Amino acid sequence: MFALSTRSLSTRIISNAAATTSLKLTQRKFSVGHTLYKSDFTSSVKEVSNLIKRKFADNEIARVASPAPFWEAKAVVDGDVKTLSLRDFASKYLVMIFYPLDFTFVCPTELIAFSDRVQEFRDINTEVVGISCDSPHAHIAWDKIPRNQGGLGGIKIPLIADLKKEITKRYGCLYEETGFPFRGTYIIDDKGKLRVAHINDTEIGRSVDETLRLVKAIQFTNEHGEVCPANWKSGDRTIIPDPKKAKEYFAQIK
Repeated sequence: MFALSTRSLSTRIISNAAATTSLKLTQRKFSVGHTLYKSDFTSSVKEVSNLIKRKFADNEIARVASPAPFWEAKAVVDGDVKTLSLRDFASKYLVMIFYPLDFTFVCPTELIAFSDRVQEFRDINTEVVGISCDSPHAHIAWDKIPRNQGGLGGIKIPLIADLKKEITKRYGCLYEETGFPFRGTYIIDDKGKLRVAHINDTEIGRSVDETLRLVKAIQFTNEHGEVCPANWKSGDRTIIPDPKKAKEYFAQIK
């Protein structure tokens, strides 16, 4: 047996006290960082799961025959700035017209063409919106310029301001080299499903007649379950998608 000196004993006491203090500090620091007790662990798992779900939702990309990605943004509607979202068009067909920039050349001809015939779309339960990466202020300024000076002169369709390019990217319509949209035409049906995704290069304007034809074709197939052949227009014959019944259509082709 050996005896501890007073110095040795006091050194050990101080050492033990320091270790205890260190342990307490470590535990306290760990508790501030959310010690993973069972309840905290369950909560953390839920938070991570929700974060992953939100991340996937944020990165959702438009796909034909799938639900159209949600969007919400500022828009110019009849000269006023409002917030619009995809929810505002529930139970309606929606034509989304992406265009490169305000104060350009082909863009006003397209927007005016759709605006002048918007009632034809509304008569078949369809709305039309224009979308670019310009601000609402730019939309308003452009709309106030007379048509014979390259402006819109009082447009009748909403103009979405996609400043952050989130909608443009989500719908796969961003012209990466320039930072503005292609001429994208997207048609969403009354169930919220994307049915048409068509992209033109920036130099090529679109046809209002063709867009109307596509909406009517979608509506016909939704209602009757038959399919529309090439160049189909309202009143033309359609095809029953069945190997035997389809022969009725093909039999009349010369």
